[in-house]
Formats: sequence, C-alpha cells, structure tokens
Amino acid sequence: MPRTHTRIRTPRPLFAAVALSVSLTACSAQAADGTPRAGGPASAAPPAKVTVVDPAAGRPVTVTASGGTIAAVKVADADGGALTGRTGAGGTRWVSDRRAAPGSSYTVEVTSRTADGEESTTRSSFTTPEPERVNKLTLAPGRNSTVGIGHPLSIVFDLPVTRKADVERQLKVTTSNATEGSWGWVKDYSGRDRADWRPREYWKPGTKVTLEADLNGTDSGGGWFVRDYRTGFTIGAAQIVGVDLDRHTLTLRRDGRTVRTIPVSGGTPGGDKRSWRGTAVLMAKEGTINMNSETVGLGDAYDKDVDHSMRLTWSGMYAHAAPWNAKYFGNANMSSGCIGMSDADAASFYASVNVGDPFEITGRDTKGVVAEGNGYGAWNLSWADWQRRSAVR
Repeated sequence: MPRTHTRIRTPRPLFAAVALSVSLTACSAQAADGTPRAGGPASAAPPAKVTVVDPAAGRPVTVTASGGTIAAVKVADADGGALTGRTGAGGTRWVSDRRAAPGSSYTVEVTSRTADGEESTTRSSFTTPEPERVNKLTLAPGRNSTVGIGHPLSIVFDLPVTRKADVERQLKVTTSNATEGSWGWVKDYSGRDRADWRPREYWKPGTKVTLEADLNGTDSGGGWFVRDYRTGFTIGAAQIVGVDLDRHTLTLRRDGRTVRTIPVSGGTPGGDKRSWRGTAVLMAKEGTINMNSETVGLGDAYDKDVDHSMRLTWSGMYAHAAPWNAKYFGNANMSSGCIGMSDADAASFYASVNVGDPFEITGRDTKGVVAEGNGYGAWNLSWADWQRRSAVR
C-alpha cells in the first residue's frame, strides 16, 4: 500500500533561476494604461507527487511520480546495502533490480523534478514481514580450494525447492575460459534437493570458477533465502583413475599418460557386495575411519578401522587399504563393495590423487551405475540428458 512521505523542497539551481527570470521578463508586458496584459506568468507548478509501493517479500521496490519525473532514488536496507534500480515510463516509474528480502527494513529517498525544474525530496521507510521458513544451502567444493577435473559445482538445499526455475535464475557461474556447462537438478542421497553445475566435458586444468548466488529475497517454495552466497575454486591437474573390475586393476593417468597401475580387489560378485560401475568422483580423502557394515545394510560382516580411505559414493563405496584381502589383489573381487589394495599402494595412491578426480569404473558383474545424487554421478548422463535436468531451458 502507498506510504506517507516527508517532502523536502530543495532550491532550484542558479541556472534554472536565471532561465525563469528571463522567461518572466519576456512574458510581462503591459497595456497602454499600465495594466498587465493577459498571458502573464503562471504560478509555480506544485511539487511532483511521489508514491512508494510497499512490496511484499520477493517483490521489487516500485516508485512512481505524477506531475513530474523521478530524478534519483536511493533504497537502503538496515545494514546500508543498496538496492539499485532503473527508471522507465518516461521518467515517472522506478523499479529496483533486486527484490525486497523478508524480515528486512528499508529506507527510500526519492528526488523528483517538476516540468519547470523545481526539485523536491521525499523520504519513507517500510519493513517486510519475517519469513515463516528460511532456506539455507551447502556449497561444494569449498571456497578457494583446488579440485580435480571431475568435481561439479554442487549446491544442497536445507529445505525443498519447488520453484527451481526462480532459484536457478539467481545462480551465476563464471569461468576463466568460458567453459560450457549447465545446471541440473538431482535428488541428493540425503533426500534433499540439489543443483549441480557440470561442464560438458571434464574441466580443463587451471580453470577458475566463481559462483554468485544472488538469492536474498528469493522464495524457493519451501522457504525464503535471506542472504546471498559467493564461492570460487580452481581446477587442478588432469588426473583420471581407471578401475577395471574384470582385470582387478586400478590405473592412475595424468595428462593422458599412465602414472602407475595397482592390483586391487573389488566387490564380491553375485549380490549386495558388488561394486558400482560408471564414473564416480573422489568426494573426500578421509584418512583412517571406522567402517561398519551395518551402516550400509550388510549386517555384521565387518567393523574395523580402515586406513587411507577415499570416499567415492554416499552409499559407502571407497577406495582404501585392505591388507586382510591381500591374496585377492589382482586376482579376484572379494570385498564388500569397495576397491581394496595393499597398505603401501594405498598410501602412495592416497598421496597422489585429489578430491574431484574421476574414477571410471568398468566391470561385468556390478550393482549398476552410480546414480547422480549418490556422490557426484552426473558424468553418467549424456550431455543432452544432463541439460534436460535444468529448470531453465
């Protein structure tokens, strides 16, 4: 609804006063009897009427003027942050570029100008209601990190996102070499909504990536965003890990050349202990961790501390040291789904790989292809299929 404003009339600039003086002299003629002739100067025009429409959260601030034009508008929140905007409709309407955020107070200062150059300033304020629910997000990879060529830019949302197109339009990705890529929406393994930005092909080493998520004031459908987000990361060496479950080998390639090949043992064929195939991305280097088979639905098969653990999926597939399986390395797949190797090989391999390196896994007897949300499985979709996951097409 329109607000009540305080109007402050400001003096006209000197050049305007001179121009008006000349105009008055030219128009002030007298009849022979000394009485003023018709057509003398009119009285000064009244100030322009300025209206600021209080927006609901998620709407832009709108200012209109009648009987004059808008010369300048300043909108600031309680922290001093400015909402910039644009004037249109012949100078009688101004609309902010950004939307008003929920639970925020704003001050508005409008300078208007009449046709004869008279300026006046109005000031007002408004507050948007507090949001019922606030949506937040988690970004990966971490700010200023360096990651492998397979790591997507990934956003997991705390609350559901039913207005995906509105959210996606506020996400701007910039790369140092104009990398072609697309957002795609997936269901994270946690059950939450997730948006990943994946290049068409693996990243080029040295690429710098930045994200500007101007989400403040955006309604996700499951909750409001009340802040913006910024992050950036760099792509490291071109490393690809090939895992051949049929040959029981793991091969590390760097810049297209084979660095080393390691004998391994994958998941046991014929049941739930089989490994996944397809492209998985190294999510984290977790070091020594406790692995308990009950947490991945395999009963009480194992409960032990495992060294040099490298997570490949949320469902519990790792590459790690597995000295208890030494007789099977290079010969047979006898693990509970992970890629096991000797202590020495695991230590060396752990030191060589980076978070974000893709693992390209092949094998006849597997549980299936790594799903998009089970870690970073977007590479298992064709480029065309991935683009169709975008909400803005």
